[in-house]
Amino acid sequence: MSLERQKLTLPKGHDKLLLHSCCAPCSGEVMETLIESGIDFSIFFYNPNIHPVKEYLIRKEENIRFAQKHNIPFIDCDYDTDNWFARAKGMENEPEKGIRCTMCFDMRFERTALYAHEHGFSLISSSLGISRWKNMQQINDCGLRAAAHYPNIEYWDYNWRKHGGAVRMLEISKREEFYQQEYCGCVYSLRDTNRWRMSNGRDRIKLGVKFYSNAMDE
Repeated sequence: MSLERQKLTLPKGHDKLLLHSCCAPCSGEVMETLIESGIDFSIFFYNPNIHPVKEYLIRKEENIRFAQKHNIPFIDCDYDTDNWFARAKGMENEPEKGIRCTMCFDMRFERTALYAHEHGFSLISSSLGISRWKNMQQINDCGLRAAAHYPNIEYWDYNWRKHGGAVRMLEISKREEFYQQEYCGCVYSLRDTNRWRMSNGRDRIKLGVKFYSNAMDE
């Protein structure tokens, strides 16, 4: 596996990108690749699934910090949790990577595509797919479905894990000492992760206390 970062060009002649970001650890490598490739892009932060609000604010502020460091425009969208819970009704006990996650990706990408349509972007993508904990095909299907609502919008299904992207994601997280998230984000993910931890003799998750560090390698 090559760890050399590849210089990218946007597909089909697009000149700028609206990048949906779920968090700083996932988007750090994506952002640095885009910056080194000379690609014009903006960050779109829309993640009403993240619970509780303390966790949401920590994740958002980490993302803002990294975007400001690189002078990347950061678009802070609504935290409309009521809408998210309404859509999740009846899916409370679905497993991770199941239909609740599909709903969640659909919701976030639909808002990304709408913003792109209304603000002069013709290409969208997301940092979600770089995480090994996610189903990339599930994410890409949701992105393509959201973009299809608008004739002028396309979804870029680039595999951000390629060429060592997943390895560099961790390296950047340590270098920047990003907040280390211990569950996907929603209240049901937090519930199920805590259940697993407790059944395996581990403490419940403590919010806002764990950060990546190079000391992790020691």
